[in-house]
Amino acid sequence: MKVGYLECFAGLSGDMMLGALIDAGVPAALLSETAAALGIGASLKMHAVDRSGIRAAKVDVYAGEELAEHAPHAHSHDHLHDHDHDHPHSHDHAHPHSHSHAHGRTWKQIRALLEAAPLPEPARRLALDTFALLAGAEAKIHGMAVEDVHFHEVGNVDTITDIVCAAVGLAWLDVNAWYAAPVNVGSGFVQCAHGQFPVPAPATAELLRGVPVYSAGPAGEAITPTGAALLRALGCRFEGKPIFAAQSVGYGAGTRNPKDFPNVVRLSIGEAGQATASFATDTVTVLECAIDDASPQVLAHALELALEYGALDTLATPATMKKGRPGTLLTVLCRPEHADALAALLFRETTTLGMRRRHEQRLILDRQMVTVETRFGRIRVKLASHAGERLNAMPEYEDCRRAAREHAAPIQQVMQAALAALSEAAPVRPIEETA
Repeated sequence: MKVGYLECFAGLSGDMMLGALIDAGVPAALLSETAAALGIGASLKMHAVDRSGIRAAKVDVYAGEELAEHAPHAHSHDHLHDHDHDHPHSHDHAHPHSHSHAHGRTWKQIRALLEAAPLPEPARRLALDTFALLAGAEAKIHGMAVEDVHFHEVGNVDTITDIVCAAVGLAWLDVNAWYAAPVNVGSGFVQCAHGQFPVPAPATAELLRGVPVYSAGPAGEAITPTGAALLRALGCRFEGKPIFAAQSVGYGAGTRNPKDFPNVVRLSIGEAGQATASFATDTVTVLECAIDDASPQVLAHALELALEYGALDTLATPATMKKGRPGTLLTVLCRPEHADALAALLFRETTTLGMRRRHEQRLILDRQMVTVETRFGRIRVKLASHAGERLNAMPEYEDCRRAAREHAAPIQQVMQAALAALSEAAPVRPIEETA
């Protein structure tokens, strides 16, 4: 099993992640091509640097001929956060400033950009998950709807490029499980439009909920919202260093070069033995609401619509509510980028006045859908495996129901025929992988 291990002893930012990926073996040309394909005028420049005696890779994002973080601004207004989120230890602000980057974007605009970009699907999903986490954090700390969040620093050319290129590089590594050491958040204060805040900045603190952190080294912001969101989107486990044989080690540099403190992140990639093999993970959003004043037909209709809107799964669990009234707990499991639409659907289609929303990590098996030939026609079968070993096979219910009706046969007979065709090594045709 392939394992990735991140050591953020000097924090983490988008450019540090890109440098570590290239230093660990991700083709630099792949990331350069990704930046160009975004169509936002971005390009990458890469070079080796010395950080307190450690050789590391430094990646800079350019907008045209200028560093993207220093590109001209179009007009003036206040930042959500008026310090540099993407390059920790880069510079200090003594006072708030009021200006906007020319390429500040809304979450809706960024989502449309990522959905249209020519990206491998795993990379697109990781990038969308990362921005969804950032949007959720900004929405919470500012008390607004996620769709109303307008990114300034995070909507810039450099940060969009950092996140998308990092997602492509991380997907290219094809790691089965990600681990990370406790994260150094830095120390001191950052100056925001809201006033002076202790490190970590508000959005970063929200993203680091549940993550073990500590403070060391020179004063300043060590981990940025971008770095924190990438850790969360990867589903990193903070369970101590895994037992694995490292095959490549990469160092990615931040902008500043403080004395006697290497401003780098270390990324190790290797193979873990079968005894330490663990399951792959991903990040999902869970929406829950308890209802005691709606008919079962209404609830069934709402959950059916939720699946059509992209929910991964839905549950209706009997519950006893206040004053002993029987009710139903509705649970919708979805990808972070679909959470807002599904929450709006539940508010519209049910009588709930509020719901709980949280991000969770789930353990998942590798899944593939194949088609087998049976005497009842073609039936799709979902295969589940781990570390190359098939653990389960289940005929697709809708296919079996259709075939059973067409042939006036018991559905169990159709399902048994599909499994028999699979076990007899009948020709199978892989089709699109399911969520």
